[in-house]
Amino acid sequence: MSEELTAVARFLYEAGTLKQSKRTGWWMAGVKDPESVADHSWRTALIATIIAKLEGADPARAAFLAVWHDSQETRTGDVNHLGKKYTDGEADPETITADQVAGMPAVVADAVKDLIAEYEGKESLEARCARDADKLECMIQGVEYRDQGYANVQRWIDNSRGRITTKSGQELADAVLKTGSLDWLHAALGER
Repeated sequence: MSEELTAVARFLYEAGTLKQSKRTGWWMAGVKDPESVADHSWRTALIATIIAKLEGADPARAAFLAVWHDSQETRTGDVNHLGKKYTDGEADPETITADQVAGMPAVVADAVKDLIAEYEGKESLEARCARDADKLECMIQGVEYRDQGYANVQRWIDNSRGRITTKSGQELADAVLKTGSLDWLHAALGER
C-alpha cells in the first residue's frame, strides 16, 4: 500500500499547482491578475451544491464532480477557447485522469475515473448541475471583473449565461445578473 499512497501523495502536490494556475481566458479581456483554477473550482463546487439541491439532485455528488472538473489542467494548463482552436484536438480529460491516478489504490483511482467520465458524459442530473455551476461561476466572476472596471468581460458573462441548461441554474443566473457584486456587503451592513 505504501507505493499506492506515494502515488496519491504525488497527486496531492500536483493538485496544489492549480492554486497558481491562472484562468487564461481572462487575460484576453484585459484582467491583469485573474483567478486561479483552484479559486474557480472552489466556488464552482459551492454553486453545484445549490443548483443540485434546487433541482432535486444529490448536492454532495454534484460538488464532488465540480471539485474534480478541471483537475486535468495540472497537466495541460488552462487552455482557453481560442487556444483550443490551434491544437490538434482537445486533450481527453479521461485519458489525462487515467494517467494522474495510475498507481493509486484501485478504490481511489476507479472512483476518480468514474467521476470524470460522469462529468464528461453530461448524462446524470448531478453532472448537468456541476456543468451549469462551472458556467455560472464564470459568469459571476465576469460580473465581479466588470464591476472592477474590466468592460471587455461582457462577452464571457453573456456566453456563460447562454450555456446554462437547468431551470434552477438559469433562474439563479438571472438573479445574479440583477444583483451587484457588493450587494451582499451592503445587506450585511444593513444599508439596503
